[in-house]
Amino acid sequence: MTYASSGVDIDRGERLVQYIKRNVRSTFSESVLGDVGAFGAFYDARFKGLKSPVLVSSVDGVGTKLKIARMMGRHDTIGQDLVNHCVNDIAVCGARPLYFMDYLATGRLDETVARQIIDGFVLACKENSCSLIGGETAEMPGFYPENEYDLAGTIVGVVERKRIISGKKVKKGDVLIGIPSTGLHTNGYSLARAVLLKKHSITDRVTELGSSLGDALLSVHRSYLTIINSLKKKFSVRAFSHITGGGIVGNTLRVVPKGLTLQVDWNLWERPAIFRYIQQLGNVPEDDMRRTFNLGVGLVAIVSGNDEGDVLKHLKKNGERGFVIGRVIPTQ
Repeated sequence: MTYASSGVDIDRGERLVQYIKRNVRSTFSESVLGDVGAFGAFYDARFKGLKSPVLVSSVDGVGTKLKIARMMGRHDTIGQDLVNHCVNDIAVCGARPLYFMDYLATGRLDETVARQIIDGFVLACKENSCSLIGGETAEMPGFYPENEYDLAGTIVGVVERKRIISGKKVKKGDVLIGIPSTGLHTNGYSLARAVLLKKHSITDRVTELGSSLGDALLSVHRSYLTIINSLKKKFSVRAFSHITGGGIVGNTLRVVPKGLTLQVDWNLWERPAIFRYIQQLGNVPEDDMRRTFNLGVGLVAIVSGNDEGDVLKHLKKNGERGFVIGRVIPTQ
């Protein structure tokens, strides 16, 4: 009996490392010390221009969207999803991303799949000016089915202490401005699969969606880093909210002080077709839709009512669509 015959092939893992070295190095900034394959990843902790740097970190996964990727045989977009999701989580706090690390666990390492995933990491890290400095690939036969895998990612960023965006400045009368999502992003897939796959196969072209079901469900979770940087540079944004599991209200209340709540007008924007179709096909209650999905709003910026018009003009000028979705009001 050998390790390979028990289901773990060390040679496969080593071949994967050799393949990814050049791509991963292409994401390195001058602050990355060392190389791929060391026991630890090294990052220079001197932050030029910051008097009181604060590290901001987050860890996340992509949920059962992984099942859609496997059904479609397409895995690069999953890598982009994970990086962008993590970037958004720290960007809404005012941080800029420094480096990303991943964890890939599988029943049997498929080199082709792993390469696609890591290629997605590399692409998204470059787009977000973030270094991919390390990770772990775990082959775990008997724990995961042979063709299944799971992903998790950790990101670390930095922000000047006095520039942390926490929501403490949110006030009564502030305006909620929604920025569009690109689909389900990485949340609500258990419900979406339960509804949609009862009627359709993953490759079906769905008239209501204008694409195949798989393409609609694999739409990449977009990064809002550029938009956030642009808005916080020009305006005194009270807070940002990344809309993930829990929906618009559940996530935005996380940055609203006690004594205040949200008044969302759900009729102020048109929901993308994927959400309308899920609700119609599955007869999903409205409350469940609101708590499960982003409903077409992936980012919320909370701004002073005095800045509402200027913020909307700024977004439009920069090729981004923004729309008012509600206000901050006192708790009744």
